[in-house]
This record gives sequence, structure tokens and C-alpha cells, in this order.
Amino acid sequence: MPTVVGPSLSSYKHIAPAGSEKSESIESVTYETPRKRKLRSDSAAEAADVNLLSGNSVLTPKKWKSNRRIAASNLKMPEKEVKEASNENLAVEKLSDCLGSKSNWNLRDEEQMRAVKEALHVSKAPSTIVCREGEQRSVFEFVKGCIEQQKAASLYICGCPGTGKSLSMEKVIQQVGDWTKQAGLPLADTLSVNCTSLTKTTDIFSKILGEIEPLTKANSNSSPLQHLQRLFSQKQESSSSRMMLIIADEMDYLITKDRGVLHDLFMLTTLPFSRCILIGVANAIDLADRFLPKLKSRNCKPMVITFRAYSNDQILRILQERLMVFPHVVFQPKALELCARKVAAASGDMRKALCVCRSALEILETEIRGTSGQESQGPTPDDPVVRMDHMANALSKTFKSPVVDTIQSLPQHQQIIICSAAKAFRGSKKDATIVELNKLYVELCKSWTISPAGITEFTNMCTVLNDQGILKIVQARGNKVKRVSLRVDESDITFALQGIRFFRNCLL
Repeated sequence: MPTVVGPSLSSYKHIAPAGSEKSESIESVTYETPRKRKLRSDSAAEAADVNLLSGNSVLTPKKWKSNRRIAASNLKMPEKEVKEASNENLAVEKLSDCLGSKSNWNLRDEEQMRAVKEALHVSKAPSTIVCREGEQRSVFEFVKGCIEQQKAASLYICGCPGTGKSLSMEKVIQQVGDWTKQAGLPLADTLSVNCTSLTKTTDIFSKILGEIEPLTKANSNSSPLQHLQRLFSQKQESSSSRMMLIIADEMDYLITKDRGVLHDLFMLTTLPFSRCILIGVANAIDLADRFLPKLKSRNCKPMVITFRAYSNDQILRILQERLMVFPHVVFQPKALELCARKVAAASGDMRKALCVCRSALEILETEIRGTSGQESQGPTPDDPVVRMDHMANALSKTFKSPVVDTIQSLPQHQQIIICSAAKAFRGSKKDATIVELNKLYVELCKSWTISPAGITEFTNMCTVLNDQGILKIVQARGNKVKRVSLRVDESDITFALQGIRFFRNCLL
């Protein structure tokens, strides 16, 4: 880099950071070995401060990437996937830029703290439900088709907890109401039932009957189910021909020994003059196959829509959507990314991610109050946001496990043995001999220029891990033919060691 000399010599000097678009000196600029590249936002801010003092600048051309390179990097991906990935990444980047440009907030302001905690609460329904547009569209089209054709049908929605099933149903109910008004069609009677609130599983038929005919009471010789079966087996007056949308949430609770309640509920949609649109929501992915085998033979097997676990990018986007309404920064972007990665790897449960964020916020709040003595006194830190260390502590509390703690406290070579076992026993292979495991252990050590232990010491370390319940060694006549297997899940090993780059790369 050439030396740029200012109008006069001075003892002050400024080193232009690499990667910045502008750099100038206060009075003189001296060439020195460049430091590590900074983030563009930090470099730009530093250059802007110097501009205010000097008014002189040296412009450096901006780095660019050709369209040919960009296209070449995506040759292996289908065009549709490339477009969808680009759109999702662009949305996350825009949200990140929006969050990064906000000002810091005041931790002493109880109203601000309360609002953030409320926004991160699992009971707080967001204004917009993102990352579930496809599933919502499928459910809406199903209901729309039933109403247009005046046809009864059933749908089963399944997915792991915290994947947006119930929230999406609320959104669909709103969309159906808006659509029927615009189309000039009669509004469908809607009944939402959380099956966990039922005293008896058969009470769901009483609720359905009460929604259709509020003043009708079943006599002693007729149960609510029988009344509904007669009602849907006879042609109704045109004035009472509105369709009925029934959403049975937590349908798992209707499973009985004879599975009669579930069977009778779905069979209501097959009666000659039924107007029921039944949507069952549950966590069991294979409920329709395991608990309703008779329905398929009667051509009544429900349509199935699966809500898959949230990915890393989806969790991050949902968290950012909830926080972008605030005019201040609450979380460091890297802290949110850490939360999204850990929760996506563990379960993909969005509710768990919200709980972790609230816990991290409470850790920061406790830290600030502890350092100041009193809430109203003491200086506020320069960066009063949830940092990586706060989020890591919250994640440890949420996913705390004795196995994880044990693995993290082990010596390095024993941790390498565990990583070797995790790699060796992926797929169908569940055990290996001491010699086979030792070979993989030696390869991992040499790949990172670590001196491996000898076979005798290796065998002793495996015995220690066996005593701690991490490995299982099957005794044999010779040490070399002893077989070793894992007693812990690979997910626990990954969670315990992924904070160390060496082990994170080993477990890829």
C-alpha cells in the first residue's frame, strides 16, 4: 500500500482497516502490517468518524463478484430451489440489517422489558405467521373446495410440538371467513375443540351437536353421537345447509382402547347428508395408519398434511419477526443465530426457542441489577443487549443433561474416543472391536496433529468410559477382540462438544 502524506507531519497516525471503503488520515497515514479484516459495518463506522475530523478521503474500489461465478456456484441446485433459497436468505438478511440499524434500549425501563418478554412468550400470537405459508395454503384450499362443492371430508394435520400447527389453524379460520364473505357464500359454522379440555372423550359429540342445534338435547334413549348420525343421514332444509368446520386440536387424547371415538368422529363425514369438514390436529405422524385402519377400507381415510420441524433459518426468521417491531436492539444477531442452531439441532420446536430467548433476557436482567446494587442507580453498560454468553447459559439450562455435563468434563483424548465412536456407529453399525475403534481414533488424532495414545492406554481409557456409562465394552478373552458400543445418543455428544471447532468438524 502506498504511503499517503497529509498536509503536515504529526505524532498522530491512523491505519486504514482492510475491507473499508474509505480511509483517510487525520494528519498522516503510515503503512503498517494490516490487522485482521473487520466487519464492514465496524470499518465503515470507523471511517465515518475519521471523515468528520479530516474531510480528506482515499477511495478504494469495491469488491464485486461476477454473475458468471454466482451462477456457477449454483449449478448443482435446481433453479426453483436456488430461487427459494435466495428469497429466504434475502428475507433473513433484510431483517438482520433492520435489527442491526436500531439503537440500544434502556434496561431500566420496565415497560420496555415487559413488552419484549411479552413478545417472546409462547402464548403471544404473532401478527404474521411466517415459514408456514405452504401448509396454510394447502389447508385453506382443502376447506375452500369442501365449501364450494358442499362436500364433507376429513383432514389430518400432524407434526412435532412447536411447529405452528395450532397457530396456522387460527389463520386458516380467518382466511376462510374473509373468503366466504367476498364470494357471497354462507359462512361456515366453526367449532374449535381442544381435546385435552374434555372430561370424557365422548363429550366431543355433545359439543358438535350443541353447535349445530344449541337447543336440542338428546333424550335418554339417544346419545349425542346417535343424534348426529340421524341428523346427517337425512336431507336437511336449505336454510340449515351451511357447512360446519370442526377443528379437533390435540386429537391424540381421543385415542381409547377400542379407538371407537376416533372412528365414529371421522365416520361422521361419510354419512349421506353430512356437512362436516373435520380437521384433526395431533403430534402423532402415523395416527391415521395406526389407529384408523378401518377408515381406508370404507374410503374414509383422511387427507394428511405434515408440519415438519423448523429449520435453523426458519427459527431465526421467526425470532427476528417478533423482535423487529421494537425500535431498539435487544439481542446480538450472533446470539439469535446460536439459539436457532441449537434448537433446530435438538428438536425444531419454536416454543423451546422462545423460552430460551426469554431465559437469556432474564439472565441479562439479573446481571445488570446485580452490578448496580439498585435498579435506579449505577451506570448502564455500553452494550446492554443479550450476548452470546447469555444465550449459551440459557441453552445450557434448557438442555441440561448429566450426560452432556459428563462429556464436557472429560479429558481431551477421551472426548476424541467418544467422537470416534459416534462416527463409527452411524447407520446400521452399532458396535466395533477395540482395534477398529482405535484405528479411527488414531486417524482423528493425526488429522489434527495430536499425538495418539498407545493401544494399552487407549484400552484403559475405554474402560474408564465404560465405568461412566458412556461406552459399553463386551468382555472377551483378549483385549483386541473386545467389542465396544455407545450407551448415549449421538445428539448428546454433538451438543456437548460442538462449541469446540475440532470436535464440531469431527462430527460433521
